[in-house]
Amino acid sequence: MGERNVLVAGVDVGGTNIQVGLVSGDHEVHARAKALTPTAGPDAVFDTIAELVASLGGDPVAVGVGIPGVVHAGQVLTVPNLVGWGGDVDLVGGLTSRLPAPVTLGNDANVGLLGEWVAGAARGARDVLGLWMGTGIGGGLVLDGRPYEGARGSAGEIGHVLVQPDGALCGCGRRGCVEAYAGRRSMGSSVAAMVEAGWKTDLFDIQDEEEKTGLTSKVWARALAEDDELAQRMLASAVQHLGVAVGSVVNLLDVELVVVGGGMPEKLGQDLADRIEAAARPWMLRPSPDLRFVVSSLEDDAGVVGAAALARSAVIAG
Repeated sequence: MGERNVLVAGVDVGGTNIQVGLVSGDHEVHARAKALTPTAGPDAVFDTIAELVASLGGDPVAVGVGIPGVVHAGQVLTVPNLVGWGGDVDLVGGLTSRLPAPVTLGNDANVGLLGEWVAGAARGARDVLGLWMGTGIGGGLVLDGRPYEGARGSAGEIGHVLVQPDGALCGCGRRGCVEAYAGRRSMGSSVAAMVEAGWKTDLFDIQDEEEKTGLTSKVWARALAEDDELAQRMLASAVQHLGVAVGSVVNLLDVELVVVGGGMPEKLGQDLADRIEAAARPWMLRPSPDLRFVVSSLEDDAGVVGAAALARSAVIAG
């Protein structure tokens, strides 16, 4: 059997959902499954991943997992956007005992960008920043034609770039991170506080009509389309704070491409990437004249494809 026909399971763990897929060597997704991310801690997440992978069938030869946190040598060092996770977590060990195939672990934004780099909007680019907007704000890097994770796996964590000293409290425990202003969970908390203070919004009515748990990207997209004033204000604030962070990263790394992915960009499209570019440009010193901002082309499949590519490289090619 050729490598193209060998199936690998890719797992994208988000703060809201877990998505899995069976991916062939040409990065095509042949089967998919999805479930809400459990809030009862690591073991519940491990069980859900194992159940979803088993539901795909296909006998994958390896499993790649993207997790929303800092990962290093098979350990999850910090996961600010998953409920009930504290201290180091042996995710590879926990999953290996539940799955019949070897497991490879990566950061969710890193594997999302990897998916776009091998099969999507970043294909062929040498220097790329991935900006992932979901429950939190994640980031990934490709530098000089290679994925870059840093000494301890935390390179690219743009969500925790400081944009406001002594500012809003972030889920990581620090104040002023861009995630505290642009992560969907933080935006939802801010909306709730503003409603309590007397602001009006249809966000929570839309949430109920859509039968959603929390203010999902779909809820935000509908509120924005209906010109909800508070939703518009919150997105504008998120974009402005992201602009400060992205502009600073471009100054530091001189990337040629920024890929914007995750739940919000999937719903709002290229317009959101264009708004972030406009907010970032004033903070840039001398960006490349060829610098482009594009929305993810693989959408929900980016993390699944990237996690599968990571596992294929480690287990098959390695």
